Amino acid sequence: MPISAAIRAPPPAPQTRSQNRSQAGRRPIDEHTPTATLAARIRADWPGAQVITMPNHGRDIFPFVHLVNAGLLDPYRAICKIHTKRSPHRQDGEAWRRHLIAGILPGAETAPLLGRFLADGAAGLWVADGQHYTDMRWWGSNRDGVARLLRRIGIRPDPDALSFPAGSIYWVKPMLITLIRGLRLDLTDFEVEAGQLDGTTAHAFERVLGYLIGAAGLEIRQTAQLEAAEPAPLPAPHTRASLVSAFYLPQFHRTPENDRWWGRGYTEWTACARARPVHDGQDQPVLPGDLGFYDLCQTGVMGEQAALARDAGIDAFCVYHYWFDGRRILETPMQNLLARPEIDFPFYLCWANESWRRNWDGLSGEVLLDQGYAPGFEAALAADIAPYMRDPRYLRPDGVRPRLVIYRPEDLPEPAANIARLRAAFEDLGLGAVELGAVRFHVDGAHPVAADLFDFWVEMPPHGLVDEEGWLYGGPRGNRLGFDPAPGFQGLIYDYGRVIDNSLSPEYTARLPANTIAGVMPSWDNTARRGLRAHLAFGAHPAAFRRWLYGLSEHRLATSYRGEVMINAWNEWAEKAMLEPGGAFGRANLDMLKEWR
Repeated sequence: MPISAAIRAPPPAPQTRSQNRSQAGRRPIDEHTPTATLAARIRADWPGAQVITMPNHGRDIFPFVHLVNAGLLDPYRAICKIHTKRSPHRQDGEAWRRHLIAGILPGAETAPLLGRFLADGAAGLWVADGQHYTDMRWWGSNRDGVARLLRRIGIRPDPDALSFPAGSIYWVKPMLITLIRGLRLDLTDFEVEAGQLDGTTAHAFERVLGYLIGAAGLEIRQTAQLEAAEPAPLPAPHTRASLVSAFYLPQFHRTPENDRWWGRGYTEWTACARARPVHDGQDQPVLPGDLGFYDLCQTGVMGEQAALARDAGIDAFCVYHYWFDGRRILETPMQNLLARPEIDFPFYLCWANESWRRNWDGLSGEVLLDQGYAPGFEAALAADIAPYMRDPRYLRPDGVRPRLVIYRPEDLPEPAANIARLRAAFEDLGLGAVELGAVRFHVDGAHPVAADLFDFWVEMPPHGLVDEEGWLYGGPRGNRLGFDPAPGFQGLIYDYGRVIDNSLSPEYTARLPANTIAGVMPSWDNTARRGLRAHLAFGAHPAAFRRWLYGLSEHRLATSYRGEVMINAWNEWAEKAMLEPGGAFGRANLDMLKEWR
């Protein structure tokens, strides 16, 4: 029998929302009141409320998680979660519950305390006095359950540390809502309510919240701390990027080559949809959200993508251009775009000059499409790219020079001579001096390139940022995950947090050419392509991505080429390097980027 009700009411100012607010109604409610009667009474007392009856699973936690997953709490600056049950652990259960509620809704003092909570940038959750538990005895029988849930977003709990809000009555900020959604909990994860005192998913969830708060770089506040706190100062302004680009993959449409190599109807979505987890809790398959399984031959989709990107603060897409000694592939989306000048899609090209091999999905190294460099290829390439550069939407970052990026410069047979001839070819075509850049890889190519050959270099995480210290599985130090991946796994699992630390370290940046654009990635997991040989970043979630962005402001933007940032990537779905909405976190990474810009 459903025993919980989630109540939706118009938010007061500042914008907030409460759940299970029936306890604040005008008449006392007995816990044995039938659900239909209870719902009717709530609607009578609160005409603007929305009542949602829920199955009798997971105590008060599952109804809350259900509202989180449904997105109903997304627009709010803070959410107040309250329940009406008495604690079976305590003889004074009713007095305890009232203390918890009065601690976060202290009558006329609620508004100023809530204002302090909202203004406190380090505060993630507000709970009544005495309800921030850190004593190890409160682990109970929940260690395994906590580890199992946190695995879903790549957090490894410290079994010797505990910090969580007890009582399940609190105010919580949006970052926590985002991470809760990333747990991907549903009805099947929660036990039927039978008065269990410990060891259920609901009990584990209470303790998980403390780790989510820590992962977000936030803290738990008790009421007395907010009462004693000085008004929070305004946050210091952070350094902002002058230009933000994102790599863009035009693979999402059918081609004769893909039909022949991988099977009729194949697109990048095919690989994404058939991916299967290589470890317990992994977010696979990763499926699209707002834009669905789009076909880039439908050029209007590119306008929708550009609108999402623009709103989040992305200035241009760096689109991969596949050209093999005069042969194009995956060119249809951009060709169609040239014929649709009304679509606002700012872009520039990256020549993806590497041979296509079958080993991208862990199979043989058979060459599918060889990248040759026939005599005179520079002029032919320039002529092929020229129509794009003449499009008004083509990016000229300095207002004069069109930009082109070379994906693998060390694959060029004579890098210095090839680049000189390419520059001259663009000049001959009337395009003037082209701003040429190149991607930095962690693997040296056949022909080393001088640091000053290009106008700029582009970082492309995770290249060059995964070190042995950050290897959690598959490296020389063996399995440090705390659990085993799937049988037969031969890939590499590494620490996303360590990648961030490496990116921001002076030791790493000192090795980069001075004219390097700083790069970030929202996540990485190429299980869709490599299966049991996959490389994936453990702990890549929106709060960590946010830390990386603000870390760039503090440590990298001052020395990044023209203060720019490159994101890997907009839509590399088969590598889970995507900003587009989808997967466990929806559009949260876009929200992090928008806040930072």
